[in-house]
Amino acid sequence: MSAPALYLVPNTLGASDPASVLPAATLAIARSLRHWVVETPKAARAFLGALDVGVPIASLAIAPLGEDPDAATLERLLAPLARGEAIGLVSDAGAPAVADPGARLVAAAHAAGHHVVPLVGPSSILLALMASGLDGQRFAFHGYLPQTPAARATALQRLERESRAAQSTQIFIETPYRNVAMLETLCTTLAPRTRLCVAVDLTLPTEAVVARPVARWRGTDFSSYAKRPAIFLLLA
Repeated sequence: MSAPALYLVPNTLGASDPASVLPAATLAIARSLRHWVVETPKAARAFLGALDVGVPIASLAIAPLGEDPDAATLERLLAPLARGEAIGLVSDAGAPAVADPGARLVAAAHAAGHHVVPLVGPSSILLALMASGLDGQRFAFHGYLPQTPAARATALQRLERESRAAQSTQIFIETPYRNVAMLETLCTTLAPRTRLCVAVDLTLPTEAVVARPVARWRGTDFSSYAKRPAIFLLLA
């Protein structure tokens, strides 16, 4: 059994064998955990089933975190730690507590004096930055940008100005079904020389990472990027 702690367990970034992207030490700890706090129970059960945890999935305690957990909910979710039992935190994809509500559970664990252990596994943000060729010394992640065309264009102009002023890489994500709209706005909004990288399906057999100036993105058929998990990076 794992020592009492809140273990931050990275999920895969898509339908792939966990053993292909998670190291043996992470797999061993994850397989030993019997209490889980999750982003979405269905996705968590699929991940745990792929892990081959050695016990029926129905026997595991799987509790959803929710989008806006209050203090009482966080205390309840951390109750196993007070009894000396370890807990795993897992999101639907990639590293937990990054661009999801898991950070609140982690903060609550620290406030209660519990041990927090981040485990090694895939982070789409860092993988995309590594593969982009853009500045890896100075960068910022902005999560989701506004959905409406005008607000999205305004946000992109702001990020381009910030990138130019600080010479820093700006990173953001989009809901997969809006990828095409995002790419169209990027090409009509950003300066021709601004470098744009799009990384899709990271760690999957269909993975693609393309980095080039905006001028060379213009006129591209973006249909191949539709409905694929993507990370966007720009450097002005």
